[in-house]
Amino acid sequence: MPKDATAPAPRPMRADARRNYNRVVAAAETVIAEHGAEASLEEIARHAGVGSATLHRHFPTRQALLEAVFKSRVEALCAKAHDLLSDPDPGTALVTWLRAVGAHAVANRGLGASLMRGARHGGPTLGNTCHTMIVSAGDELLARARQANAVRPEAAIVQLLKLVSAIALATEEEPDGPTQADQLLDLALDGVRLHRTSRPHK
Repeated sequence: MPKDATAPAPRPMRADARRNYNRVVAAAETVIAEHGAEASLEEIARHAGVGSATLHRHFPTRQALLEAVFKSRVEALCAKAHDLLSDPDPGTALVTWLRAVGAHAVANRGLGASLMRGARHGGPTLGNTCHTMIVSAGDELLARARQANAVRPEAAIVQLLKLVSAIALATEEEPDGPTQADQLLDLALDGVRLHRTSRPHK
């Protein structure tokens, strides 16, 4: 028999399952803040007061758990990108957003790496994942900046996110990590901007 064209809607999560899901996510936020994105899944399960089987039932992969932990933060960054689309200076809007991404990545250890992990390792990038969301949001800002001749035409949003990720990873262990990250990002973005007057050769 042919399958129905419309797939059935997923069943709502039971109340106890929803509680366990929320407990795992909350525990992961705490443990990852202390130990980074490579924190032990067993430690997260213990912190949540659930068994490893329960954790893996809700989150079959580490990437799935990281996405759940960071989803709300990524949604906030996407909302900020959307708001910045109305900024009269597209170049400044792009830089402002990249600074926000960097600040989140440094403050939430491992976020920068997790955002790019799907692209590097063929992770769960189909659908509305964090990676897809952040790339799409940034790409709109980059397109406006490119149209305004504010950035080099060959600049790609994935490259810029890798740059932000690398800076965040290099500074997240430092006491003044956010300040150092901001300074390094400013230096790096100076090379991304399209300078309308060429510098004299020495």
